[in-house]
Amino acid sequence: MAVTSLSESGYDRLSELKAFDECKAGVKGLVDAGVSQVPRIFIHPLDQDRLTTCNTKFNFPIIDLQGMNAGPARREEIMNMVREASETWGFFNVVNHGIPDTVVEEMKDGIRRFYEQDTQVKKQYYSRELERKVAYNSNFDLYKAPAANWRDTIYFLLAPHPPHPQELPAAFRDIVMVYKDEVMELGFKLLELISEALGLKPDHLKDMDCAEGLAMLCHYYPPCPQPELTMGTTKHADNDFLTVLLQDHIGGLQVLHQDQWVDVPPMPGALEINIGDLLQLITNDRFRSAEHRVLASNKGPRVSVACFFSTSFLPTRKLYGPIKELVFEDNPSKCRETTVRDFSAHFNAIGLDGTSALEHFKL
Repeated sequence: MAVTSLSESGYDRLSELKAFDECKAGVKGLVDAGVSQVPRIFIHPLDQDRLTTCNTKFNFPIIDLQGMNAGPARREEIMNMVREASETWGFFNVVNHGIPDTVVEEMKDGIRRFYEQDTQVKKQYYSRELERKVAYNSNFDLYKAPAANWRDTIYFLLAPHPPHPQELPAAFRDIVMVYKDEVMELGFKLLELISEALGLKPDHLKDMDCAEGLAMLCHYYPPCPQPELTMGTTKHADNDFLTVLLQDHIGGLQVLHQDQWVDVPPMPGALEINIGDLLQLITNDRFRSAEHRVLASNKGPRVSVACFFSTSFLPTRKLYGPIKELVFEDNPSKCRETTVRDFSAHFNAIGLDGTSALEHFKL
């Protein structure tokens, strides 16, 4: 959606977007300034989708990874749970995942330290250049989305070519790299289980380079004075192979399941895992990416860390299409081949406007 400078009512939306962007203080800057009303650029239309109440009749999948390498019987039990959750939800919690609680808590504390430091310190990282290895901004799709979200983000491109440690903010320089290593190890384990759940060899997805790249997005959702008017993050599916999400205790994350929004309740010690669009593409729709959103809240701030397994920022022209072992005469290819870079370029072009990027690649 293109942003026009002057609407029919005389409202100059583009100028307001530029003023917000150029101050480089993000949504937190608005809250620090004491805003009592949500600025117009953040107001979302009151459509039926936003008004839908959360359904509580579903039990969100929780998978205990304890003992996954203790023996074939336990591993098969876990693998079957991964298969069922990936086919029906595309989203599940994992516990006993191997990442120490101290690392998880320090990661969340580090995010708060970054956002709650002096604005002038944060401004040096502010950028809309998607190719940078370290960048802080508010709403990557600010000039494309129908309405802005009540959220600030700093992201890091961490694998396979991580930034130099001195490029990382001092507020959480060390923990970012420690957490990255832990998430990479967990990602390898999960991709093995997913490969086996598809009837493939454990290393199949890793050999396809699904775990080669990792991007980390650290989100900060300040408390909102009028949460009913805006969103923390609008409905979307992730444009990667697999996402490992850490959220704090505030809540607000919802996943769309059987056409109803279901809360993903914060669970101490758990991480949320969701299937990305690219994994749905290569599994020929066997495993489904999950549309999800984050509600705005007058509580907070809420912090979360989303780690995306993707190679979208690498110059490779490797083509990805449905895995041949998952294509049959009665189950032909559902999507055309594409590069990860081209898929992500399309995702970034449309922004978080509620439209599925995957539909563009359907046959």
